[in-house]
Amino acid sequence: MDNPFFKNFGPFKVSHILELLNLKNININLDQYITDIKDLYMSNTGNITFFHSKKYKDVAKNTKASFCLTTENLVTDLPKKCIPIIVDNVLVATSIVTAKFYPESIHDNFDNDVDEIKDTKFKDKIKFGKNVLIGINTKFGDNCIIGHNTIIEKNVSIGNNCSIGSNCIIRNSIVKDNVKILDNCVIGKHGFGFFPNDIKNLRYPHIGIVIIEENCEIGCGSTIDRGSMSNTVIGKNTFLDNQIHIAHNVKIGENSIIAGQVGIAGSSIIGTNVKIGGQAGISGHLKIGNNVEIAGGSGVIKNIADNSKVMGYPAKNIREFLKENK
Repeated sequence: MDNPFFKNFGPFKVSHILELLNLKNININLDQYITDIKDLYMSNTGNITFFHSKKYKDVAKNTKASFCLTTENLVTDLPKKCIPIIVDNVLVATSIVTAKFYPESIHDNFDNDVDEIKDTKFKDKIKFGKNVLIGINTKFGDNCIIGHNTIIEKNVSIGNNCSIGSNCIIRNSIVKDNVKILDNCVIGKHGFGFFPNDIKNLRYPHIGIVIIEENCEIGCGSTIDRGSMSNTVIGKNTFLDNQIHIAHNVKIGENSIIAGQVGIAGSSIIGTNVKIGGQAGISGHLKIGNNVEIAGGSGVIKNIADNSKVMGYPAKNIREFLKENK
């Protein structure tokens, strides 16, 4: 799927990308064009992708990308049709290339093109409070309400029967029907993605969006970051309590319940019918299965299989934990 909110400034010749990365003497047809940068899952012919860890080798073997930023020891896991471009640091190179294709995604400053809702075409369609601002490229379904001091910035689509609380900021997001977003939420800002070095921290462009499926509720003071390369997704019928942080690229399945002050780090995938107790923390790039229950205060640092109940730090089978802590 093409990026719905960020403009792709490509295509660029291979020679241009290699020059950008200070790479020379590579045996590639330099006049070929690269049309876009996408992750291993979503890449198609003409795209460039990235492959930086053996953890993703099964996905890498099936990627449809024509080019891949990677390291020498990972080349054998790529399909023959995918041309490797060897770099010293895959994630830094990916950041540089992404910024070339999507320069507007690097910075996340406030939207200066918003208007008072009373001066927009939505003034007679939406019930709204005081000091509500609306950005460009926004859409609203029927029967929506917006609280006081809320800013719906550019690139937002909100479905039917949605309720947005007071003091919220939403951008770069798709909110589907019957969703409640309570007071003081921030949704669609860029995530905590950067690469530190001795000179300065390199900010990673975030070209993904937030998608909140039907019948969800997002509790007060919660923050949902948009995706870096893929999207951050909250599955339908999922309820989030207050003060929850969902990091970039996280996918949460349907019918899940997450209690207050939970943090889910980037790129973790949460299954369906999952229950997470308050103040639990889930590390990044993990897979939490379906029908899992995670007790409050737990620290999850590895994958959890379907139908498991875990507790403690590091989180383990709840019976095992209770036995060890009698």
